[in-house]
Amino acid sequence: MIISVIIPTKNSARTLESCLKSIAEQSYPNCEIVVVDNGSTDQTVEIAKKYTDKVFNAGTERSMQRNYGAAHSSGKYVLVIDSDMSLSSEVAQECVDTLEANPKTLGLVVPEESFGEGWWSQCKRLERSFYEGVHWMEAARCFRKEIFDDVGGYDEENTGTEDYDLPQRIEEKYGDGVIGRVKAPILHDEGKISLLYSCKKKFYYARRLDVYMEKEQNQAKFQKQSSLFARYGLFLGDPVKLMSNPALGVGMLFMKTSEFVSGGLGYLLRKQDSNISSDIYASQDKPENPSGDSEQS
Repeated sequence: MIISVIIPTKNSARTLESCLKSIAEQSYPNCEIVVVDNGSTDQTVEIAKKYTDKVFNAGTERSMQRNYGAAHSSGKYVLVIDSDMSLSSEVAQECVDTLEANPKTLGLVVPEESFGEGWWSQCKRLERSFYEGVHWMEAARCFRKEIFDDVGGYDEENTGTEDYDLPQRIEEKYGDGVIGRVKAPILHDEGKISLLYSCKKKFYYARRLDVYMEKEQNQAKFQKQSSLFARYGLFLGDPVKLMSNPALGVGMLFMKTSEFVSGGLGYLLRKQDSNISSDIYASQDKPENPSGDSEQS
């Protein structure tokens, strides 16, 4: 039973070796690696070819790359990750076991744990820790291939919220309760991010927010995902975690507020920013760009 792991890349040399090595070292033996690059100018392609023969160059942004990779995969299941992510050793095994044991489960959330260097990376790690088990903040990454194909994969017009959009389209078509979850985590390398980088990423992604928010099946969760009050409700709902390190807790709240302001500006200026370069997307090697992770935070 093959599970295909799809990885879009763009100048991902800093993190790709760890990503692919973690797949090669999975406890589950039948993992297929599919890398879809987007014109990298560093050693990304060379690194990828050390681990798989399925290395392609396609797409303009992440959703298109992911769909291309899935179309060229041979697994019964597809697991879609980013190049700055590594799998803990049991992820593939848990995904296959869960889907085999539960025919009505069509997709799976794999929890994320962040790590990185510097103050703001610690703030991001703290933020993500609040989202585990929160249904409107977690998005599925593993799918039955036939279901992925049936709903058309990722929306190629969407960059930033495509991870939410796909499982919500699956739920709309097949009903509530078809998305499950596993316990083994993905480890997300935030690198050494800055507050400016994080705000630029939110600004960039907000330019495509209409694609996500205008779909009826997304509106209920979008109301919470786009609400600073809903996020603060999560944070303040666990004051012990939030203030276990008071300075870090305050820093995380400031970071989240700044990101919301930047995203709001990006959305308001989306019709006037046609001259804004997509260079923010130009590399998956952080902190230069946002393409290495999804808009799940």
